[in-house]
Amino acid sequence: MTFLVISILAGCLSVMTVRGRQGNWPSGMPVARPRLVAAGGTYTGSRGRPSDAYVIQERLVAAAHGAGGEPAHTAAALALGAVVAARPQYQEDLDECAQIAHRAVRTATLRSGSAHDLVSTMDVVVLDPGESPSLRFAHVGNGAIWHCAKGGEPRPLTTSHSFDDGPLLRALGLPSALNPEVGAVPLRPGDRVVIVSDGAIRALGAARMKELLSYGASPGACLDRLYDEMAAAEPKNDATVIIADYVTA
Repeated sequence: MTFLVISILAGCLSVMTVRGRQGNWPSGMPVARPRLVAAGGTYTGSRGRPSDAYVIQERLVAAAHGAGGEPAHTAAALALGAVVAARPQYQEDLDECAQIAHRAVRTATLRSGSAHDLVSTMDVVVLDPGESPSLRFAHVGNGAIWHCAKGGEPRPLTTSHSFDDGPLLRALGLPSALNPEVGAVPLRPGDRVVIVSDGAIRALGAARMKELLSYGASPGACLDRLYDEMAAAEPKNDATVIIADYVTA
């Protein structure tokens, strides 16, 4: 029953987004506020084994990739469910958010009594608007987070926690203690941040991904181009991409 509920949660997480309300605004009232305008999607791999989940909110963007066979999507859903519940937009410590997600995935393995661990990667970015806007991030696994300053080229904010497509050295749910990669980068209006899963990187290659992400169109248009190329590449594993622009008006 627990796994059934988790699977339903995963489906909900993949479509969460922020929707504005239309109406007449009183004179003098602001029409917008600093936020992340994002487009995301998961290109289903040819193996037909769902493994990825993602969530998009006004100041929070996160993705997870479950490793292994059938329980993969369950692990990803557990990780993101814990992240959303931790409300990292209102917390200063993203390391603790990662630890909460790690415990959630690990506890599910122990309670199920399965011989196979539930394991998931995780990439989280949080917008801190404030007087000096910044983007905080937490990374575990072999996905990637990139920052593209307006008019510049994408640069990686994270490093992969696996070597030569080998096993994950860091992941949520492993018996070992978790040591997430955390950091922050200042933001200016027009900057772009991107989260990509390992499946997307394998399908197109890091160099081509960077070229496509530099395309100065909206996040939705950029995602469409990526989807076109992934359709030609036919990735075996799920490939998730989330593109978010920092806007203030």
